[in-house]
Amino acid sequence: MAVFWQGIVRAFELVFGFDREVWAVTWLSFQISGCATLVSLALGMPLGIALARSRFPGRSIVVALINTGMGLPPVVVGLFISILFWRSGPLGFLDLIYTPTAMIIAQIVIAFPIVAGLTMATFQTLNPALSLQLTGIGASKPQLLWLLCKEARLPLLAAVMAGFGGVISEVGGSMRVGGNICV
Repeated sequence: MAVFWQGIVRAFELVFGFDREVWAVTWLSFQISGCATLVSLALGMPLGIALARSRFPGRSIVVALINTGMGLPPVVVGLFISILFWRSGPLGFLDLIYTPTAMIIAQIVIAFPIVAGLTMATFQTLNPALSLQLTGIGASKPQLLWLLCKEARLPLLAAVMAGFGGVISEVGGSMRVGGNICV
């Protein structure tokens, strides 16, 4: 039990004692998570809106892939990305293993389907008469999308928070070893 308390005390000393390495790792984690979240939002929200508002051949396959992606365990994604970028892996020539870029890619793979799926669900729950009404009073396509996003702002905020939460779950599985980020 004493070892447990010593560990807790040491953790507080490192965090609140402003240990340079701990704060450097924390800042790098925030940068990686922020970048991955922004990319996931930039890709996932337009896809989710498009899937909710249009019908096309193969849509059900794309929706099934998004729904499957929403349940991917972060450990599996990290392992897959590691194998993909490993020096002898299919993308090993890019030399991205143990880099923040590899972590960002892994986090995008986790957060993108979450953001796209929740955005799609949000837009599917909007009243279809609202789009007709806005179009009827002369709203252009960009105005229509802006007003629909405004109407769905709280569920879209939930999509943003869930996407960031997915990204943070991946950060918990990473560690800093010898100046390199391990996925």
